[in-house]
Amino acid sequence: MNKLIQFFKDSYAELAKVVWPSKEDVIASTKVVIVSTVVVALVLGLLDFLLVLGIEVVFR
Repeated sequence: MNKLIQFFKDSYAELAKVVWPSKEDVIASTKVVIVSTVVVALVLGLLDFLLVLGIEVVFR
């Protein structure tokens, strides 16, 4: 039981050391993730479209 109590005490002490990002940092990071996700989706969609066109040309 002492190990469990010590675990929670240590966990709490470590969480107190964490430097949490500001609201502005979180918003900026979220924007970067959303934009990069959309860009990657568009590139993959274009690549898929071109590959399908290529396969259709080859097998006609």
